[in-house]
Amino acid sequence: FSFSPLLALGCTVKYSGYLGNWNKLFCSNGNSKYPRLMKLGKDITLWGLEIGLLSMTKGEAALFVLAPEYAYGRRGCPPSIPPNTTVLFKVEVLDFIDSEECDAFFELTYLLDEMDFSLSMMDLLCTGCFSLSAQALSILGRSSSSKAEQSQINASKLLLFLNLSLTYLKLERADRALKYGELALEMDQENAKALFRCGQACLYMREYSKSQDFLARAQCIQPFNRDINNELKKLARYYKEYMDTEKEMCCQMFDPLNSYG
Repeated sequence: FSFSPLLALGCTVKYSGYLGNWNKLFCSNGNSKYPRLMKLGKDITLWGLEIGLLSMTKGEAALFVLAPEYAYGRRGCPPSIPPNTTVLFKVEVLDFIDSEECDAFFELTYLLDEMDFSLSMMDLLCTGCFSLSAQALSILGRSSSSKAEQSQINASKLLLFLNLSLTYLKLERADRALKYGELALEMDQENAKALFRCGQACLYMREYSKSQDFLARAQCIQPFNRDINNELKKLARYYKEYMDTEKEMCCQMFDPLNSYG
């Protein structure tokens, strides 16, 4: 398979992923306010989707049946996708965007995505203390008088945990980042951002297997997410370097023994 000139482009898509005979939805951006934009040849780690999108034109809709080797492989993506599972994707290409415009869009969406962090955690980063977060958690920990109020409190606590996790990542305190990411997951097990933060923290601590598990779960929920896919590529690169180093150390250990043969 040879890649086409479309690899220089980005594209906006709508998608839904299914298991079985279109009877179990495991991911979709159909309810999203904005269509997903990704760079072809860079931001998609499912090989079958990459090939499929490269064959499509603007405005086209398609159904793809992806065998395990073109999707989530032998391991699958527990708990959503069992090992060796064929998955089905319904995809619609809304538009293609040239490389320069695509880069500008990604920069803008990154800034918008981090805006909550900037607003809610600015005092923490500027002062270098976490008294504000402690006060916020204390307030949010109080009992509520109604279900609607409790729901709002839970949503605020989730955002606070996610922001604290990101803050500690920026401060290179991966253990604390993992703690708050896991607290966020206790509130919402399918939160892709919390899974992503935990995966980042584990990668920083060189806990490669745990990082793989968190990031793979995040990818199951958001298969076109640029940051998640790039983090998985980084994990694969770091793990390869780690294994190469281990192999070299083993060879050095046994070389003196062989020299006495």
